[in-house]
Amino acid sequence: MVRRNEIRPGEVAVEMPPATDAGLVFIGTIRTPWTDRLLCPRQGRLDGPVCRIELRETWAGGLSGLEGYERVEVLYWLDRSRRDLLLQSPRSDGTVRGVFSLRSPVRPNPIGTSLAALVGIEGSTVLVRGLDCLDGTPLIDLKPDRCAFTPLAPPQPGDFETGT
Repeated sequence: MVRRNEIRPGEVAVEMPPATDAGLVFIGTIRTPWTDRLLCPRQGRLDGPVCRIELRETWAGGLSGLEGYERVEVLYWLDRSRRDLLLQSPRSDGTVRGVFSLRSPVRPNPIGTSLAALVGIEGSTVLVRGLDCLDGTPLIDLKPDRCAFTPLAPPQPGDFETGT
């Protein structure tokens, strides 16, 4: 079971370096039924409850064309997550893994991502299924499902070259 601020056997916390400003702007707020991490699903389900992504009015025009997709990638800031665990034991079974090999919300920069089913758009609000974050989570960005996205520009020389 997930517990708040627990250090499990084998886990390692580090001292966080001073924050620097990357110029990140929260473009909205996510509304979900979950207000406690212990009740929030570990992974979103496409048949889960409808959640609301409320964009700030400034960004509403950016939704134009999004209605043509079945799924959207939602990027959000896990503002209530710890940030200091380098090694984690996600199952409390004594197995310890590095933070970058896990999808845990406990990360140095707690950016969450979900691939959500697009249910509809109502003004500056996007309705989706498949989120796994707490009510009030700050929204970083929305993108069309990259698997269903066709770039608008034709391929250019060098697009598919690999470096040595």
